[in-house]
Amino acid sequence: MEINSLGYRTDLFLLGLGGSEISDTGPYVVIRTPANPTFWWGNYLLHRTPLEPGDLERRVTEFRAEFPAAKHVALGIDTTDGVLGIDPQEVIAAGGRADPSVVMTTSSVNAPKRPNTTSTFRFLDGDDDWQRVVDLTLATSTMTVDDGHREFTRLKVAHERELVEAGHGKWFGAFDGDRLQASLGLMLDGEGLARFQNVQTHPDDRNQGIASTLIHRASTYGFEQGAKTLVMVADPGYLAIHIYRTLGFNDTETQLAITIPPA
Repeated sequence: MEINSLGYRTDLFLLGLGGSEISDTGPYVVIRTPANPTFWWGNYLLHRTPLEPGDLERRVTEFRAEFPAAKHVALGIDTTDGVLGIDPQEVIAAGGRADPSVVMTTSSVNAPKRPNTTSTFRFLDGDDDWQRVVDLTLATSTMTVDDGHREFTRLKVAHERELVEAGHGKWFGAFDGDRLQASLGLMLDGEGLARFQNVQTHPDDRNQGIASTLIHRASTYGFEQGAKTLVMVADPGYLAIHIYRTLGFNDTETQLAITIPPA
């Protein structure tokens, strides 16, 4: 299956490892994650081309036909330049938003300018550590944390644990005693690519050099395991992107997603 976007290509690689169903219809790819039906970016359509006038309504209709029980709409565009093809106001008028993400890559990593020397950095290990990832994910969430979101988070972290335990990568944590301050995953495709997952730091532990030190340690591990290129997908409006650039990650592509949340 030919996917141009490095961001979506590595997304589909990870979803496929976790058992998601991926089928190519020609104009678009259907991604399904039956084990976590409320995971928007595990249940979406990836279209081959940018939109043209009138396309949004048609693509939403296609999504509804593929996912009749879904309350959300999630549409990806297999582009590398972030071209939407229509006025973003059309998406807003439909109750959604078009979100660009920066796909960043590096073949070497810089030492952090302000390394953290007080936290303990190690791989996650055991039930207690993975529960701490669930708790940290909820603590850093920008979504409303209700019972549905808690269940979604539990299932997503369970999927991440399965990937680690199957030998596809590692999950890294920064700890203050038993308290998880920050975490991230690094998954390797065995062909030279390694993709970062869910870099997150507890609000109480920011601005201490923890995230940059954790990313540097995970990057070093990835290169030691044979990775040639590290891939990070970042929100262009979030401060963490400056940390990634300082560590040596370069803006390579723009990944584009359209979401229409439940009414």
